[in-house]
Amino acid sequence: MTKVSDFSVLLRLNPLFSDLGPNVIDALAAMCTTRTLRAGEVLFRENDPGDALYGIRRGEVLIETGTASGKRVLLNTLGSGDLFGEVALLDGRPRTADAVAVEATELFVLRRSDVLAYLAREPAIAIKLIELLCARVRYIAGQMNEMTVLPLATRLARRLTVLAEDFGSEIQISQEQLGAYVGSTRESVNRQLQAWRKAGHLDLKRGCILLRDKEALSRHAGHSDGVDARW
Repeated sequence: MTKVSDFSVLLRLNPLFSDLGPNVIDALAAMCTTRTLRAGEVLFRENDPGDALYGIRRGEVLIETGTASGKRVLLNTLGSGDLFGEVALLDGRPRTADAVAVEATELFVLRRSDVLAYLAREPAIAIKLIELLCARVRYIAGQMNEMTVLPLATRLARRLTVLAEDFGSEIQISQEQLGAYVGSTRESVNRQLQAWRKAGHLDLKRGCILLRDKEALSRHAGHSDGVDARW
């Protein structure tokens, strides 16, 4: 596939862009450029200008931030097919976290300046994007609500289900990182994972979780109806 068609596929799979229609998506994809990162290379730091959206063609990127005490907190692990920086693309405000390549990574880059020029010519599309962004805000609010009202087992099962969609049954992640995802401690996460290991739902290796029964985890997550955990 060509660079443009590859990026079109990523945009069609993203909830923020999927409803814009094929003509708009193809127009946005035609604006993209590519960039490569070495393992360990920083794409951007917190407070850098928000001047682009990125899509991962191949590779892996960590989104992380730091605390006042100097501790690093993992916010997300992104792999091939993932988009990030959607909000910065639209508001241009500084980045709220760091993005660092885990391995050699190839990115699609969609510049904010190019998108704004396009939206100035197509105001109806700008209105549609506002509606889709509002839907995204509602989703994030719902996720925050989950953190306060849902039990750890449900939050953990939902996160594992999402990670499995991106990385398959063998998920390379530490229990500390998983705890950061679901707002819990490594010890609490370990207790729940050990219970699921004994039940035959998964196996645990150093820095890795091997899913054995995705359907069981989907039931724990409350997604037996097939609803996408991310949206």
